[in-house]
Amino acid sequence: MDKKREEFAVRAAQTKNMSALCREYEISRPTGYKWLKRARNGEAMTDRSHTPHRIPGKTNQEMESAVLAIRKQHPAWGGKKIRKVLENQGIENLPCAKTCGNILKRNGCISDEASSKSKPFQRFERAMCNELWQTDFKGDFALKDGSRCYPLSILDDHSRFSLAIVPMPSLRGITEHFRLVFMEFGLPQAILSDNGGTFRGIGSSGFVLFERWLMEHDVLPIHGRVRHPQTQGKIERFHGSMENEVLKDRSFDNLVEVERALSSWREIYNSIRPHEAINMRCPADLYTKSARPFHDYVSEFNYSGLFRVIKVNAWSYVRFAIFQVFLSDTFAHQFLEFRPNPLSNSWFACFRNFRIAEFDAGSGSLLNRAVRRISHL
Repeated sequence: MDKKREEFAVRAAQTKNMSALCREYEISRPTGYKWLKRARNGEAMTDRSHTPHRIPGKTNQEMESAVLAIRKQHPAWGGKKIRKVLENQGIENLPCAKTCGNILKRNGCISDEASSKSKPFQRFERAMCNELWQTDFKGDFALKDGSRCYPLSILDDHSRFSLAIVPMPSLRGITEHFRLVFMEFGLPQAILSDNGGTFRGIGSSGFVLFERWLMEHDVLPIHGRVRHPQTQGKIERFHGSMENEVLKDRSFDNLVEVERALSSWREIYNSIRPHEAINMRCPADLYTKSARPFHDYVSEFNYSGLFRVIKVNAWSYVRFAIFQVFLSDTFAHQFLEFRPNPLSNSWFACFRNFRIAEFDAGSGSLLNRAVRRISHL
């Protein structure tokens, strides 16, 4: 083929009838002039690639490298988060989030299985910061020194701001950690936890001291439905991110090492890592401290004076009407107000601003220990 083109070029340089020569070689006149031009310029007469030097819309190598560099630092982040981080860094002319995702896929960073698991989900949150905090322990894990780590997390429901991650050696002693968080961020209106014995009284005990302590500081303790983790979906998802971005395939020598790793990640989570549920903003962009300051003492409380106030005795029993009923070890020596239920033949036992139990007026039997604010009666 190359020799035939060279022969054509020699004859074309001498001919006075290019049209006739092109018909003889069964090529178009533009092709004929193309071969003649290449011969005069000393260029090769072979076929050239038809691939354009620049593909419109194709991401340049520098941009692709920037996407992959963020992914290398944070292997669990997808294209949408990575694009937002690059935007926050002031990089211009960024590809769309889908293109960033395609860059990850063609570089082997995202499997088809992982893509299929990424599905949109419905979200609900409180309207303002500090209306509700969520708290829970992430699943415990072993450390090289032979102990175990129980990470305690506290999360603002509205902003997803991580208020604290505390690596603990056991499930006991959470009140002191909440006290420190309250001192730094102020008081929430309510705290949602699961039904674990750390957060909620089990069986005849009724309540744990942590619940009473929250009510003493005018914070409503709320507990999710039994065997229904979706109630605490935000903190469950938060723990999933913690697992994928910090703990997965990693071992730690001791609690100090865990604390360093989680403290560093918490800063990234709050201030750098965009959150899809809040329109790709960072939790720190939304969160504001509570306007309710924490006072490290239990203030005196005065009941309404409209209903009978009864003191729980040392054995945790309380007498009302003709009955003596057991309430909870936690409320021994505490004063409770008994209010009639306007909708039923029962009485509410109220501790400070909260209804904590309901008793049947006819039999004196305990109907429930559901905690509600008085204003909700």
